[in-house]
Amino acid sequence: MNPIDRNAQELKSTHVWGASLRKGPRGGRSRRIGGACLLTAPVLLGLFTFGLFSQAQAQDRGRIYGTIVTVDGDQLTGFIRWDKNEGSWDNVLDGSKERPRIKDRSSRRKYRERNRKRDLFGVFRIFSRLSSSAQSGIAFGHIKTLEPISDNAALLTLKSGEEVEFEGGSTDIGDDIREIVIEDKSEGEIELEWDDIESIEFSQAPAGETSVFGPRLFGTLTTRRGEEFTGYIGWDYDESFVTDVLDGYTNGRKRKIRFKQIQSIERRGSSGARVTTRDGKELRMEDSNDVDSRNNGIVVSDLALGRIIVDWDNFDILEFRQAPDNVSYDTFDGGKKLSGTVTTDDGESFTGYIIWDADEQFTWEILDGEFRGIQYDIFFANIRSIAINRRGSTVTLKDGREFHLRNSNDIDEDNKGIYILSADGSMDKVEWDFFEKVVFDH
Repeated sequence: MNPIDRNAQELKSTHVWGASLRKGPRGGRSRRIGGACLLTAPVLLGLFTFGLFSQAQAQDRGRIYGTIVTVDGDQLTGFIRWDKNEGSWDNVLDGSKERPRIKDRSSRRKYRERNRKRDLFGVFRIFSRLSSSAQSGIAFGHIKTLEPISDNAALLTLKSGEEVEFEGGSTDIGDDIREIVIEDKSEGEIELEWDDIESIEFSQAPAGETSVFGPRLFGTLTTRRGEEFTGYIGWDYDESFVTDVLDGYTNGRKRKIRFKQIQSIERRGSSGARVTTRDGKELRMEDSNDVDSRNNGIVVSDLALGRIIVDWDNFDILEFRQAPDNVSYDTFDGGKKLSGTVTTDDGESFTGYIIWDADEQFTWEILDGEFRGIQYDIFFANIRSIAINRRGSTVTLKDGREFHLRNSNDIDEDNKGIYILSADGSMDKVEWDFFEKVVFDH
């Protein structure tokens, strides 16, 4: 079983933290009924704290770790938190990259007429009509080294040996980055800016080394339509660890609650939320972008999918759970070339290496789409097939889940074409008007 499939299986078997525990009498003692030990709140809190410590030790292998060489020649080694909200190997480094330069290796290409004029000058011509760059993203776990090459760009060397240049387009790359924090083993937490960095070499954290941020947030999010998504949580895009703080006002008083104290967060209209703590207290919190419609979105990272982003209007409730220990630097392979079979609407098929939407050509890349106000960013490594439907595409994952997506040039009529490089070296292009389905080899 490969790492992604194993991760999916572990997610399915994860239990709800404390679901089988009940309150006991006052005084912190436990009592037994029918041979079962019922734990009181103080004991439960103590066990939970111990559980967090043990969980943190296990989970820290999933944290971004490496050695940063500064422009002054200092070498800093430790856990890394990137742009405030990326701290784990499955988190995504966002940016833009240059589109691949597609060369027509033969005269064979699909030309068709359906009452519209086609370009008759070959594959090269398409790039005169397209931007030279495209939005992209890559999980940190695929990256071997990162080297800033300008105030708005970085050279990434992947585990596969491929080199990719990423430019700004988000706060993850360049001078707009909000902060890079490294927990150096000898000097403690050090905050760096983009122009402080000469290079970064990523690696697996040594066994037994722990981060001050504690375990990651993990839970099940339910939307107002009843969809459920389980995975690692990024609250308001920024809060990802149990030591992070949820803030707002309760009865006119400022409140700050660490996420390790929270059992659930439930939307209560556009202006507030009901927060239930682990000891059973319920609080109405409001007047903060953490708990009202100004929230930037709740991110759910699902290793067998990618990431799902739910805005406040579509959010209903998030119930926190104990996170599984199923991520490490070794989970990621640096990516491989996309390959598979593309079928047209009249039954022709082409098999070979694939460049999707004249852009994505590796398994580490992301297909994005939207459905009912929810944003899906799906790693191509997790996709089994893509088939056209009336208003977009049906994306089927390797684990069997299906999503009907739209509103993205990856999966609708704005797609810039699917290119297939066959074993004989010939290049074919299937335009979206004639596309029916692709089945990937992996």
